Amino acid sequence: MNSFISFMERRFVPIAAKIGAQRHLVAIRDGFVAIMPLILAGSFAVLFKNTLFAWIPGLSALIPICDSIWWGTLAIMTLVVVFSIGYNLAKGYGEDGLAAGLISVASYVATLPQAHGDAGWGYIHWGYLNATGLFTGLLVALIATEIFVKLTKKKIIISMPDSVPPAVGKAFAAVLPGVITLTVFGIITLLISLAGLGSLYDMIYNGIQKPLQGFSQGVGSAMFLTALINLFWFFGLHGANILDPVMNSLYLPALEANASAVALGQVAPNAITRVFFDSYVHLGGSGATLALIIAIFIICRKREEYKAVAKLSAPLGVFQINESVMFGLPIVLNPILFIPFLIIPPILTFVAYLATVSGLIPPTYVAIPWITPPGIGAFLATGGTLKSVMAGVVALINLGIATIIYLPFVALAERQARGDKDKAKA
Repeated sequence: MNSFISFMERRFVPIAAKIGAQRHLVAIRDGFVAIMPLILAGSFAVLFKNTLFAWIPGLSALIPICDSIWWGTLAIMTLVVVFSIGYNLAKGYGEDGLAAGLISVASYVATLPQAHGDAGWGYIHWGYLNATGLFTGLLVALIATEIFVKLTKKKIIISMPDSVPPAVGKAFAAVLPGVITLTVFGIITLLISLAGLGSLYDMIYNGIQKPLQGFSQGVGSAMFLTALINLFWFFGLHGANILDPVMNSLYLPALEANASAVALGQVAPNAITRVFFDSYVHLGGSGATLALIIAIFIICRKREEYKAVAKLSAPLGVFQINESVMFGLPIVLNPILFIPFLIIPPILTFVAYLATVSGLIPPTYVAIPWITPPGIGAFLATGGTLKSVMAGVVALINLGIATIIYLPFVALAERQARGDKDKAKA
């Protein structure tokens, strides 16, 4: 085990650290984080529409409010993500984030088909603006911002005198980079159209996004990603943050598709969504560390440091916060806890996946705050209906499974502490 840890520290950790600090991935991660209030608002609008407002006749007149909130949030998710990523990437370069965000949105819209079905020119279907356009929007935002930043840094700008107000100066400085960036995407759109390939959206959605979404709905890929998150964590790297761009790109569209289907009275099509992991896998945080705290309370007698950390961390663990456990026990570089910490998330993913595809529990479709306690989170994420009670039960069963897996390893740590004390007495 020591040789394995040494090898991973030399080979894996430096690469992982570079990935975690990569400017474009950081911009994508921060871009998604920034729009989380909108995702939560849209998700709860769908939840209330299909539960509270649907069950109480007197409140049914308020359903149009929920529809309007959904229309202004989840239905235009790609637009706000494009702006947010462009903004954050430009700020990462030290350039004008506002201008970059606006130019990114304009560039994305410039690539979209301007008619849909029998509608005339100038009509953009909302399907291009919701989460199905996420991959295309993400790529356009990155490329548009890169062009804008490079032109700005090369001083291909309109410079204004110092006497001009700063806001006006920034606006004029963005004119030439903005025009050139939009022209590039206009040319790309024309070439794709002349080639008979439809649009940039069609090319990316059919060539990249659909295959990746199919891949992401496989339980094997979901199990692998949860294990990878914990592998990063084991070496002291924030695995959830490092893989957040990947998880959001793969599983946020699935969540939005489920929410849209439920809003239209249809069956949610996806078993695994972004909130699926917070509901059934990250129970107490990455590695289901609330289960580890429970295991410590059950077994530990000699390991005073384990008991102290568990007591301090239990209230935080209920709300899915586990840095105190990660670095307090620690789990980081702890060879005894490495195996359960790595294998528990894939096992919990598999259990919850089977429960979902079998129809035992509903699919998740409501974005809940990640700090929602285990059981309650699964109940709310699946709609808060009577059938959702079983989803909460499955989450608690998963917590029990994780606790059982942690128990022998905590017992091993306990025996190790007892042996160390006996040696000290001798």
